Amino acid sequence: MKVYESAENYLETILILKRRNGYVRSIDIAKEMNFSKPSISNAMKQFRKSGYIEMDENGFIELTEKGLALAERVYERHCLLTQYLVSLGVRKETAKEDACRIEHVISDESFEKLKEHTGKHMEQNKNE
Repeated sequence: MKVYESAENYLETILILKRRNGYVRSIDIAKEMNFSKPSISNAMKQFRKSGYIEMDENGFIELTEKGLALAERVYERHCLLTQYLVSLGVRKETAKEDACRIEHVISDESFEKLKEHTGKHMEQNKNE
């Protein structure tokens, strides 16, 4: 199944909210993403059908193993790309916005090389 940018953004938001608050409800996602409750409800229904989330009887949302893996992948890209752009002198807010767009289209190969490069670069800076 092809996962689209909007789906990745939802899953990443669920991960961030879970880490921040310890729980996630549809209303939390709606507030965080500035989307309507019906839009979130529809998306969560699709994620349940696709096996990315589970929702309990109280409306609390949990990422499944499959959903968590995808959310963590996107979030890692977002964080590394943001840090890298900031290290180049890009304003933090601009870096976050650009990282959010880049994280969805960068290839696995390019991201891994960027990760290797930034790791080496950070290590060199520690030794100076």
